[in-house]
Amino acid sequence: MAFPVQQQVKYWSIATAVFLVVLWYLGDVILPFILGGAVAYCLDPIADRLEKWGLSRIMATVTITLVAILIFVVAILLIIPTLIQQTGQLINTAPDLFTNLQSWLTEKFPQLMDADSTIRQQLVSIGETIQSKGGDLVNSVVNSALSLVNVLVLIVVVPVVTFYLLLDWDNMVAKVDELLPRDHAPVVRDIASQIDRTLASFIRGQGTVCLILGSYYAVSLMLVGLNFGLVVGFVAGLITFIPYVGALVGGILAIGLALFQFWGEWAWIAAVAGIFGFGQFLEGNILTPKLVGNSVGLHPVWLIFALSVFGSLFGFVGMLVAVPVAAMLGVIARFGIAEYKKGRLYKGLSDKD
Repeated sequence: MAFPVQQQVKYWSIATAVFLVVLWYLGDVILPFILGGAVAYCLDPIADRLEKWGLSRIMATVTITLVAILIFVVAILLIIPTLIQQTGQLINTAPDLFTNLQSWLTEKFPQLMDADSTIRQQLVSIGETIQSKGGDLVNSVVNSALSLVNVLVLIVVVPVVTFYLLLDWDNMVAKVDELLPRDHAPVVRDIASQIDRTLASFIRGQGTVCLILGSYYAVSLMLVGLNFGLVVGFVAGLITFIPYVGALVGGILAIGLALFQFWGEWAWIAAVAGIFGFGQFLEGNILTPKLVGNSVGLHPVWLIFALSVFGSLFGFVGMLVAVPVAAMLGVIARFGIAEYKKGRLYKGLSDKD
């Protein structure tokens, strides 16, 4: 005999509350497992494809692991040192950039740069703050990152967790399916498949878009000779998953740097602006339609809200799970609305169908 709806709601509410409490208290402890699970989820389709080509699951997992190690080593040797170096240089150069901006404003708009001018006071204040706090900020970020994601987690725990989860992924999915309540299993499977499609479209698709655009921006800006082009490309690619925000932030940063570096050489400034204009065309007309699709249903405002809420509640771990949870809640909300429209509460007593 099935449980009444009230009992089911009570039990599932308790399970949800327990999950949130565990997430709250464990925090950084479960970080490597969340990272490992996310990576394994993203790599599972590749392992399935390799299995279709004739490899066993263990050989497919080993192949993916070896390729990932190779990519990681290349990144450590070639990309990450340059990225760190340029980031440090950009922070050290920031006060000079503000000084140059102040000089330019003084030359072009002398009436705005009087001793009592608000703009002048703000620029001086910003420059002094960056110069005095920049090093402390970098040290704080580095120390926080090291305490949160230490070297052991990055090098050992996450790859090991990813390997074993990827190896047993299909078995784990089958075990979870066996535990579904029999009365609701078809509905749960349908919702889970919708969530999977949404996550696959967004995380795998948008992740690929971020990687392609970040690489394009970084390489293009470095080719035109823009200082800190790798950092700008990295930042623009990293936040491209929020439509227009990546190009807007990266474009403002790149064009601002170009104005100081290439002032008077308008062709190079136009080239930097053109790089981001073409990047937006590439993203909107080719990459996003092909790799992400139009059925994801995650509005940019909903993403920003989810990142803000989960980040404030659960810290860095919350930001990692914000997008997947937002996607799941979106699917569940659409399912709830569809069920509501089928019910008497929506149709009213006058509807006899």
